[in-house]
Amino acid sequence: MTTIESGSGTRELAGKRALVTGGSRGIGAAVVRQLLGAGAEVLTTARSATNTVPEGAAFVAADVRTRAGAEALAAAVQERLGGVDILVHNAGGAGPYKGALAIPDEEWQNALDLNFLASVRLDALLAPGMRERRSGVIVHVSSAAVPTVAPPFLHYVSAKAALEAYSRGLASELAPFGIRVNTVSPGRTATPGGEQTREQWARLDSGPGQDTTTPPLGRDGRPDDIAHAVLFLMSDRAGWLTGSNIVVDGGEFPRG
Repeated sequence: MTTIESGSGTRELAGKRALVTGGSRGIGAAVVRQLLGAGAEVLTTARSATNTVPEGAAFVAADVRTRAGAEALAAAVQERLGGVDILVHNAGGAGPYKGALAIPDEEWQNALDLNFLASVRLDALLAPGMRERRSGVIVHVSSAAVPTVAPPFLHYVSAKAALEAYSRGLASELAPFGIRVNTVSPGRTATPGGEQTREQWARLDSGPGQDTTTPPLGRDGRPDDIAHAVLFLMSDRAGWLTGSNIVVDGGEFPRG
């Protein structure tokens, strides 16, 4: 697959308008840089302003965990971009894992709001514009850990499993309108959020699905490894892909 770096001169997404949630660091920032390098106009968001947003991207502070935050973000998208052609749901995460039976309701709700319902709400607000234009691409960022047995951070992985099921259903519904919907599932990736998660993970008793060894390809993933897969799904090269899940994990979670 062709690598597209910011400033490379390749402009396969010129004229496209993109929203990337959680784009101020890690995988999200890498996706923003890839989209900018491919010529897209990009707006990104995080809960608070930060100086790590890639240069060239517009930024709006928004809390996508809430309906009010999603509505405010959608309004900003309409004001600044006039709609979107590309929508990347990257925001995600969850609080410390306390064991499946000890997760309080508020942490379950937070995990669902951030990792699942944020995508559902923003799709409902922004995809109708794509449907009217009969064109668009949506990517939901999930997790390669979804199929594992007894995973840690069960509230996070459960919400991502719901996201994957929803993404497949949405793909089927929107395909007749020329809109492609796919999922990218990263494995162990070297990001600030990933490091924090692994530190929490290391404090747990080891057990099934809690192996923290290096993936079979011999290194942790890099944010650009994930961003390249996202960019491919944005491009016309993926024009026959919808309802798919691309796992980018260095062989960490083998599929049967």
